[in-house]
Amino acid sequence: MGIQGESKVRKLLPLIGTPSGSHPGGRSAMTCRFRCGDACFHEVPNTSDNEYVGDVIAGALSRRSMMRAAAVVTVAAAGAGAVTVGAAPEAQAAPGAGKGHGPAKPKGARGLRFTPVAPNKEDAVVVPDGYRQNVVVRWGEPILRGAPAFDPERQSAKAQAGQFGYNNDFLALLPLPGERDRQLLVANHEYTDEVLMFRGYDPANPTREQVEIAWAAHGLSVVAVEEDRRTGKLTVVNRHHLNRRVTATTEFRLTGPAAGSDLLKTSADRTGRKVLGTLNNCSGGTTPWGTTLHGEENFNQYFANSSRATDKRYGIGTGATERKWERFDKRFDVSQEPNEVHRFGYVVELDPYDPDSTPRKHTLLGRFKHEAATVRLTRDGRPVVYTGDDERFDYFYKFVGSKRMKKGGGRAAREHNLSLLDEGTLYVAKLTGDSPAIEIDGTGKLPADGEFDGSGVWIPLVTADAHGAVSHVEGMTAEEVCVFTRLAGDKVGATKMDRPEDIEPNPHTGKVYVALTNNSNRGVGSNAPADEANPRNANKHGHILELTERWNQADATKFAWSLFLVAGDPKDPATYFAGFPKEAVSPISCPDNVAFDDHGNLWISTDGNALGTHDGLFGVATAGERRGELKQFLTVPNGAETCGPVVQDRRVLVAVQHPGEIDGASVENPASTWPDGPGKITRPAVVAVWRADGRDIGV
Repeated sequence: MGIQGESKVRKLLPLIGTPSGSHPGGRSAMTCRFRCGDACFHEVPNTSDNEYVGDVIAGALSRRSMMRAAAVVTVAAAGAGAVTVGAAPEAQAAPGAGKGHGPAKPKGARGLRFTPVAPNKEDAVVVPDGYRQNVVVRWGEPILRGAPAFDPERQSAKAQAGQFGYNNDFLALLPLPGERDRQLLVANHEYTDEVLMFRGYDPANPTREQVEIAWAAHGLSVVAVEEDRRTGKLTVVNRHHLNRRVTATTEFRLTGPAAGSDLLKTSADRTGRKVLGTLNNCSGGTTPWGTTLHGEENFNQYFANSSRATDKRYGIGTGATERKWERFDKRFDVSQEPNEVHRFGYVVELDPYDPDSTPRKHTLLGRFKHEAATVRLTRDGRPVVYTGDDERFDYFYKFVGSKRMKKGGGRAAREHNLSLLDEGTLYVAKLTGDSPAIEIDGTGKLPADGEFDGSGVWIPLVTADAHGAVSHVEGMTAEEVCVFTRLAGDKVGATKMDRPEDIEPNPHTGKVYVALTNNSNRGVGSNAPADEANPRNANKHGHILELTERWNQADATKFAWSLFLVAGDPKDPATYFAGFPKEAVSPISCPDNVAFDDHGNLWISTDGNALGTHDGLFGVATAGERRGELKQFLTVPNGAETCGPVVQDRRVLVAVQHPGEIDGASVENPASTWPDGPGKITRPAVVAVWRADGRDIGV
């Protein structure tokens, strides 16, 4: 691609039409089938009659008071050394520019000074001019001592348990003190697509070996990686003493109010405190005390033969599952083990620096389809965790801990910090719009005040400490709130959202960003119509919400909110990019995982691009005169989704998930030749990208 002249605004390329027959949001039917059990084709689980955003009045903050709070946040952030991103001298506004924006400048905000990748359908990872890339690790590469090299024709469960897992999603890069040029890579392995893993796979009759390979391909991987200073490449350090695999059969410890409850006891675990495995780990987060968090998302699809009313709220099926695991282990058959399903759907905590440690599932953070779990500290050192429930018309949550983090690397401090998520209060969000309902017509047209915005409150659900737990939800015990958290959210009138996914606090400003991927059911039939926080009916492109917690305190129970970005084709009047000139941004659809760079820019990976081109990774300025300037950094191959991401000063990492996952594809009939070329099996993998000149990304 050519580099644009420095004095010219980048022109958008014509968009490729949305493919016919695609599932909501642009996913293939195969992805929907294996990743979430065709969730979008089932009835909406949330049938509660919670108020719409425009109707919520009681307990809401006045707009004036929240504006004062936002002003205080701005001053406080400035006093704390917050960075103003890409500030430029004032100039005459360009046509279509929002209030306070000057003309678009081709160099972009600091950290985003690269030539945007154009929308495309190339079967490759496409990066900007002047950047290089390498595949860091692929599905099946050996990472544990004794694991064999990957052989797609001779797979085994034993081999897979020592190899990098399938369908990498969340990524974290952690320091390795004392080991020069090395870091510790932690990855989630969300789900398996057996059709693309096994030659001649028969979906109606999987073999035990295939099922056990799939169990071993789920879970988490911890692997040391090393940088080649000459080239910028990252490569795996085989047999490092911290390398580890966690699978669907690894022992976990249940913690929090529900641990030991009758709701979690099974015939294999009479204590209700131990569970085997973790499933469908989507995104996650890192903690200030050196551990990683992992969200169990579409766990419902692994369990068969349910007949209970409570399970309908979680989408547990009444018949056989896609993978037929219930044929080989009765714990996946609800009719035989009714409580096993209650042991999944939590936030998992892993200590990657201790390969012998037992991972934990924190019941106090609630049970639902966790997309992620991200952490910041209150001013006095207590943890705050944000997490979304990735379902149409479901909610997003915040946990505020009551114990302070201990500093230091000693065993006592580490044990203390591993208990931080077991004491505190879990909240759910309720939002209020500040525009008259008549101005929210479902088209995405801005209301008269020029913004979709309002105020909100965090409603407490359950509180726990060393002496016990208390429910704040009438008619539910603390244990029930932790196990049936969706029902608790229904009861307190939480706000129905358009698939809340990753939620990240900006480390520079304290503002919190919520990625809402899409909701094709919004305003359709008897489903809830558009409201100010979810302003488009049949929302296929998604949006991003920006929260300002009162007085910029992480433990505040009130906040102001606005829509920072309304995704889609910038030529569509329903789109919005924080007021930035729309002719100067990249088209984006279906925001999913998010991360921040050191400049305060928000980086967004997409899942199921409904504009007909491939998914990608985007950077957008969140502050300064270039606020809302969004640029595409890379795209992924045929059928793939962009996951991760990790954005460091000199490197970007993405997880390329489910490449080649296109309807009709199989091992024998691949839809992608990435990453190893024709004649090789398609493999999910992690990719590193860096500047060819070795300088920092986007400066």
